[in-house]
Amino acid sequence: MDEARVIEQVWRQESSRLLGALLRITRSVDRAEDLAQEALAQALESWPRTGVPDNPAAWLMSTAKRRAIDQFRAGERQLRAYAEVGAGTREAYEAEFDQALADEHVRDDVLRLMFTCCHPALTPESRTVLTLRLVAGLSTREIARAYLSSESTVASRISRAKRTLAEARAPMEEPVGQERAERLDSVMAAVYLVFNEGHTATEGEDWTRPDLCREAVRLAAILASVTPSEPEAHALLALLELQSSRLAARVGPNGEPVLLADQDRSRWDADAISRGMAALDVAVRLGGDGPYVLQAAIAAEHARAASVETTDWERIAGLYARLARATGSLVVELNRAVALARARGPEAGLAVVDDLMTAPALARYHLLPSVRGDLLEQLGRHDEAATEFRRAAGLASNDRERALLRARAEAQGTSS
Repeated sequence: MDEARVIEQVWRQESSRLLGALLRITRSVDRAEDLAQEALAQALESWPRTGVPDNPAAWLMSTAKRRAIDQFRAGERQLRAYAEVGAGTREAYEAEFDQALADEHVRDDVLRLMFTCCHPALTPESRTVLTLRLVAGLSTREIARAYLSSESTVASRISRAKRTLAEARAPMEEPVGQERAERLDSVMAAVYLVFNEGHTATEGEDWTRPDLCREAVRLAAILASVTPSEPEAHALLALLELQSSRLAARVGPNGEPVLLADQDRSRWDADAISRGMAALDVAVRLGGDGPYVLQAAIAAEHARAASVETTDWERIAGLYARLARATGSLVVELNRAVALARARGPEAGLAVVDDLMTAPALARYHLLPSVRGDLLEQLGRHDEAATEFRRAAGLASNDRERALLRARAEAQGTSS
């Protein structure tokens, strides 16, 4: 493996610790990232000649420290505004750096960084982009490629997010009480949003974007490691591991979508399933019964089953019912309809779906007519099914999914 690739991997592993520590010291997202990027630039220049150091995190922090101290000595006004340190002496500033990567600080620093990236003043989209940039360590180019956007658009979104944090005078401390619970929910939602965009891409030619899914799993693992007593954090990790285990089987040889019933389960990732089951066990032992625990339990039922036919659909339908009560989500209720159809027949599922057809919140949701078309097809009502599949195709924004729905609509003519 070449040096650039090694440095990239080290950066992905260490950047959240480095940035978290720098954020605590400088009290500024901009300043922390500037120092971290300068340290990375120095690594890209030095490590190909000298080799990767035994402790790369300490090397990067030491480099950032030298740069910050140089600026302190120069008496830069910007640094004086950024660095709120004790009496403001150079010795006090250096002492902060010397303690920056101490074990007792790392967990709090990384969690503080994640909370900052998901501050309530930011939009959900800004939270995901800032989390990918600062916690996952992705470059602007990598984020743009993942979201099929331009680098300039992503860079502008990151800049706006940082400006919003500065204007909101967002405190760089870990919140407590109810605010902490709400912020933790927003962090988990941001990570899940990243995963969902990778699992089923909103737009473009590719149905899945595995790189985004991998980053989301890594972010969930970081979150679980810094919140070891939070059952929902472990459940989120379990859910993403279990869902990602099926990624390879969800796409055919030409990139076409492969639905659950048609997937080759021998292609499911057994290691990811094992990790997901272990994380779910931790969440349950911690007494978790929240939305992510319920979703992970559903994913675990699929992972345990040898086939669609042997899946415990009654249990899945019951879990979806609990999840619907907990969240009030109509999308969850649609998923319950699918499980009911598997457990009790298509008529049972169709009854639930028909009750959802007039819901304003689902008026533009392409999976509602898609599910209805599938159930009508099972009942032999092919003309109605074709109409629903065509409607779903008109609402779908992903090219691959749209093509699949159109093909299913056309197939109804040969089945009638």
